[in-house]
Amino acid sequence: MREFLLNYGLVITFLIVGSSLLYLMIMALSSQKMIAQIKSTMYSRFRELSGSVHVPPVSILVPSYNEELTIIDNVHSLMALEFPVYEVIIINDGSKDQTLQVLINEFALQRCRLTGTRNLLKSKPIEEIYRNPQYPKLVVIHKTNGGKADALNAGINVAQYPLIATIDADSMLEKDALIRLVQLYMENPEQHIAIGGNVRIANGSTIQDGRVTKHHLSNKWLPAVQYVEYMRAFLGARIGWSALNGLLIVSGAFGLFRKDYVIQVGGYEADCPGEDMNIVMKLHRHMLQQELPYRILFCPDAVCWTQAPDTLNVLGAQRRRWIRGNIWNMLHFKSLLFVPKYKLIGWLAMPYTILYETLSPFIKLSGLAALLAYVLMDMTQLPILLAFLGINLIIGLVFTTGSLIIEEIAFKRSVQTWDIWRIIGYSIIMALGYDQLNALWKLQGHVDYLRRNNNWGTMVRRSWKEDAIQPTALHADLPVAK
Repeated sequence: MREFLLNYGLVITFLIVGSSLLYLMIMALSSQKMIAQIKSTMYSRFRELSGSVHVPPVSILVPSYNEELTIIDNVHSLMALEFPVYEVIIINDGSKDQTLQVLINEFALQRCRLTGTRNLLKSKPIEEIYRNPQYPKLVVIHKTNGGKADALNAGINVAQYPLIATIDADSMLEKDALIRLVQLYMENPEQHIAIGGNVRIANGSTIQDGRVTKHHLSNKWLPAVQYVEYMRAFLGARIGWSALNGLLIVSGAFGLFRKDYVIQVGGYEADCPGEDMNIVMKLHRHMLQQELPYRILFCPDAVCWTQAPDTLNVLGAQRRRWIRGNIWNMLHFKSLLFVPKYKLIGWLAMPYTILYETLSPFIKLSGLAALLAYVLMDMTQLPILLAFLGINLIIGLVFTTGSLIIEEIAFKRSVQTWDIWRIIGYSIIMALGYDQLNALWKLQGHVDYLRRNNNWGTMVRRSWKEDAIQPTALHADLPVAK
């Protein structure tokens, strides 16, 4: 038993050290790429682009289910974007609350004929379409409930423009967010087939007329910890993976796609609990099989603000759902692993994701259990255990500090000294409790997957304008993954 624990501990230590070194390399690459991108955008003419006839038009898709508290701010945010030609398509996916009615009331919408829709992708039936000539950019679809992926397919069937942008109904875009994504697309429109935006936590911020007018770190510890978590994930990692063309996910909260390629790969899969990763994996596979040059990129200065869960129950349900999507996609695309034609995707991005995302709860929790067993079986001394935990804490602080530096380079928004100390404090909380709790939720997600439990769970929506809250079932139960 002692020999097994010793060997297992060595394996876990190797995995943790390997993960940390690879993450540091990706973060260094992110910093280098960020500096280069900032230099290039210094000469960009966003104001000229925002009124240019040469900018390709975009269809913005907003799948919505029981979003009556946030949908109006979302639409106002989208209707005020600095962009020449675009449409906003709200897909009401059979909501059981007043989502459709508040949209009708706010924008004086009228039912119109079901014209202009095509059967490009499979989706549940569209029952009604609403418009108002005073708001020519706005289209509201009311359809039979089919889940988020199905709602996006329905939106694509209605979309009239060659580019589609997806955004969650509880999110808001900065005015220049879309033009920044499209500008990156325009640098190489033949090869830039998908671009992800930067998702930031808005909890605690000042919101006016669908805009984050002043950003604050939330006073609640759970959204604040998620702010640090998102900052590490988006700024510390995705820029680097983007530079390697190894991004496996474009966040469903905000992304831009070439519609023709999305249609070629069959659109979103209705039975997949992780539709945002799924569509990107399908694009990678298609382009590599066809041996076509392409890039899937991340744009850190195209900012989308979103609501983060502020209770453990809701956050746990979200993380269990995320890991189910991760497992589903890794199994679904396992044929890409270690096949030469799939290049970096099959040789690095997927193995990394499987080892350090899909299997991370087993590694973290079993490694912690092994350390505790060392102490209980007198195989090591408590100071050595504390030193190991201290090293893990220092690594987390390095990641947080690096992400803060990248954020400062990217946005030039000085963070208040008190908030910096709070961010460091939350990094400590992450290392000494939150990461382990997150691993436990992921482990529960593995159990849910094995039991074929694909319930999306319940999300508490909070109005941007007031403290009213409403529990919301995110979408109907997804079909069982085969």
